[in-house]
Amino acid sequence: MSTAQLDRAAPVAADTRGGVLDRVGRLRNTSPGRLQLILAALVSLALLTGLVTGLTAAAAASGTDDLGNRAQPLLVEAETIYSALADADTTAAQAFLAGGLEPAPLTRRYEADLERATAALTSAARRTPEQGPSADAIRRLSADVTRYAGLVASARANNRQGLPIGAAYLSSASALSRESLQPQAQALLQAARGEVDDGYGAARSSWWAALLVILLIALLGALLRAQLYLSRTTRRTFNLPLVAATAVTVVLALAVGGVLIAQRAHLSEADTEGSRPVALLAEARIAALRERGDEALTLAARSGEGALEKDFDETTARLDGLLADAGEIMPAGYAGQAVRSAVTKHRAYVSAHDQVRKLDNGADYDGAVALAIGAQTSQTFTGLTDDIDSALENRKDVFSDEIGDAGRGLGPLTVLGPLLALIVCGLALAGLRARLEEYR
Repeated sequence: MSTAQLDRAAPVAADTRGGVLDRVGRLRNTSPGRLQLILAALVSLALLTGLVTGLTAAAAASGTDDLGNRAQPLLVEAETIYSALADADTTAAQAFLAGGLEPAPLTRRYEADLERATAALTSAARRTPEQGPSADAIRRLSADVTRYAGLVASARANNRQGLPIGAAYLSSASALSRESLQPQAQALLQAARGEVDDGYGAARSSWWAALLVILLIALLGALLRAQLYLSRTTRRTFNLPLVAATAVTVVLALAVGGVLIAQRAHLSEADTEGSRPVALLAEARIAALRERGDEALTLAARSGEGALEKDFDETTARLDGLLADAGEIMPAGYAGQAVRSAVTKHRAYVSAHDQVRKLDNGADYDGAVALAIGAQTSQTFTGLTDDIDSALENRKDVFSDEIGDAGRGLGPLTVLGPLLALIVCGLALAGLRARLEEYR
């Protein structure tokens, strides 16, 4: 385009803008024109409010569905992977202590742990994008689980033959579990927790909700001002269509407020009564399994008190803190009772462990092993993990119920909101058209 052409085009654009402003200015100077501007403002505000209502409800519904159907299940699967791998390591060490042919219940438990971890890995892979930290952790876990199973199989085969090298294979398997498998599972668990936190933000749709509140206030204010203007200029107290439009807008505001307030209340309950206790209890279960694994591996290595016993003491302190925190936020019902029971059983288990260490340090290795894997100690520890599991499952159910309740009303609101806004448009048009016709 030439310079001359540009010079000609610029005034045209300016004239166009000026023409629009001039026409609006002329409309403001006449009564019919002011009515037309009021009608345009009301219709525009109503349509925009209806559109944003639908978008807000759709965004909140999508975020709530994603939180319940993907983010929280991913957190549960990550916790399952972590705890299953920790339990497999503990169970393999306990089976090794029995010597010779491993007890069938421990063998079945070990194999079930690996199956649970593998199934959870497969499910978690479907819920995560192909690239990113979570995907990398899942790929490494899938590869290392196979290596871990091979090392444990070698340890068991050599142990059955009474060969000391079996302990070396078991040590290598445990090192792989603690230095690669469990850290990767923990990384996946942390990433899943981050997604849950992000999911709550997406489900609340705060920006959309704030914009919708502004538009509803603006629409109500515009309707009231329009009626006041008509009352002054026409000497008529009420314009019935506009009164009806105001009532419909109030109904829309109440519907939006009721649904979104209820949704946020249920999301808050899902977080405080579901997600947070689930995270604490998941960590508590993993810590308990680590304690049991430290005990068994210390005995299997015949090394006396060392790094593993130090880790046991540190893990014990951490588990006490986790159970205390869980007890503070847990309700007084079934889950709270389970946590209190877990605290009592944990103390009993730690007391039994102290006796195991006393026997081992006193050169009674066989007595220490018998006590560690004996029925009483095993039942105490199983009772501890069962209590944690019971409280954990209870909190998962609470989360599912609250998320289900949070999603109620959002779907209908995506349709009802725009529909009510269209009704407001129709009523505004009817109310102002009658006044406009008086000038014809």
